[in-house]
Amino acid sequence: MSHRIFTTSVASVYPHYVAKVEKKGRTVEELDEVIRWLTGYDEATLQQHLDEKTTFEEFFAQADLNPHASLITGPVCGVRVEEVEDPLMRQIRYLDKLVDELAKGRPMSKVLRAPQ
Repeated sequence: MSHRIFTTSVASVYPHYVAKVEKKGRTVEELDEVIRWLTGYDEATLQQHLDEKTTFEEFFAQADLNPHASLITGPVCGVRVEEVEDPLMRQIRYLDKLVDELAKGRPMSKVLRAPQ
């Protein structure tokens, strides 16, 4: 089953992420750091994906997912991230969860799952 979000461009959702984190006093730089941590993209590659309006499916297919991404757990949008079966949907939920945590004011070291 293909979800509509798979063919949605990351660039169309990105302004919503920005608004969410800025409303809570976080910065675009912090948001980009979180996205880069998850995907392995550098600044230029992330910007290229936004400029080219890459879909979520293409965005995550080209990403080198952080090996600590599986440490992202808990509910987002009423669903526990670790229970999402579809790998692409789980990756999208990882991103949603990280944005939520950033917006809720969690320290960046915790958002980025830094070793204790």
